[in-house]
Amino acid sequence: MNPFEDMRLFCQVMESGSFTAAAEQLGLSKQFVSRRLIQLEERLGVRLLNRSTRRLDVTPLGQSYYESALRLLGEIEQVEQGIAGQNSEPRGTIRLSAPLSFAMAHLGCLLPLFLQRHPQVSVEVDLSDRPVDLIGEGYDLVLRIGTLEDSTLIARRIASVQRVYCASPDYLALRGTPLKPEDLTAHDCLPYGHGRQVQWRFKGKLQGLNVSGRMRVNNGELLRDTAIAGLGVTYLPTFIVADALKDGRLVTLLDDFAPEALTLSAVYPQHRQSSRPVQALVEFLRERLASGC
Repeated sequence: MNPFEDMRLFCQVMESGSFTAAAEQLGLSKQFVSRRLIQLEERLGVRLLNRSTRRLDVTPLGQSYYESALRLLGEIEQVEQGIAGQNSEPRGTIRLSAPLSFAMAHLGCLLPLFLQRHPQVSVEVDLSDRPVDLIGEGYDLVLRIGTLEDSTLIARRIASVQRVYCASPDYLALRGTPLKPEDLTAHDCLPYGHGRQVQWRFKGKLQGLNVSGRMRVNNGELLRDTAIAGLGVTYLPTFIVADALKDGRLVTLLDDFAPEALTLSAVYPQHRQSSRPVQALVEFLRERLASGC
């Protein structure tokens, strides 16, 4: 009987959401995981999980045990790292998920520099704009832009992401320049996303503005290129349109109405807060993005 291994096993089940997923991630059988947790509950004399054919529901005592176990396991990991030497080089593999457009704009230059600085670290990168299941899909770190849902995950602010309304000079010469948000109702707009009504928001406006146009897509680079071609007004992060603004292919609009910047966050599970490779990458991104890459 090893109480710390039982804690790790229980935390893995909690974070994975099922015995089957936890067993697969640990390389154990589902029966072994289930039996160990039954023995844990018998030893404690309490029920930690309510089991059904569809899902596991944690009991109040189970939630309390999970939170305490996470803290204790984190302290154990810190002690072990201290014994091993806090000044030792980070080592290991980081499974990272990041938004496609942001990664293409920044990670192509940043990740090689990071790997040069830390030769014993490797990185597996998945580029996707979908909201990944960090725990269920086994990621160590996820970069996310915008408002985060409340969860047991840890989020650290990395940088600000400013967005601008913009269009090509040729489009504005043909259709006129909108001077206030309501003017956009008479313009072709190029919103990000698909399958639902899109609203753009403006500083000082409580209500969003429904926008529409001849094209809608869930990729910022394609929207940028469509705007450059003169097909309408778009609303995108500056890291996507910076070069086009600089050389005049696009110009900004409605600058006085631009909403506050979004936040780029590094999100990771609680059991990764002591991971030296993860923390090294988070600090590296904070440092380099603050200085403009």
